Amino acid sequence: MAARFKMSRKGVGKLLRSPMVQADMEHRAQTVMSTAVALSPVGGPADPHPGHYKASWSTDSTARGGRRRDRATATVRNTAPYARWVEYGTERVRAHHVLLRAARTGGG
Repeated sequence: MAARFKMSRKGVGKLLRSPMVQADMEHRAQTVMSTAVALSPVGGPADPHPGHYKASWSTDSTARGGRRRDRATATVRNTAPYARWVEYGTERVRAHHVLLRAARTGGG
């Protein structure tokens, strides 16, 4: 006899917001952040703020994230004002893609 399964949308929603899933997302974000810190460039002697980019990584998490606010999420971000240009580059400076390369590790 074949097994039957009936999905409960309410139950799946509870699972996606559960402390267990949120803890896993936090762990993955911390892993991605650690990789990003290791990959972060540090300016040379002429840099007015060497190491600032590397020191500006942070994570946060919530049980009500996502587009519909229906699941646990974690975010990795760099708060340095010039983080966008380090990540994507400019016409004079090559892109480093620090967060992209760190995210490819998957955090798992």
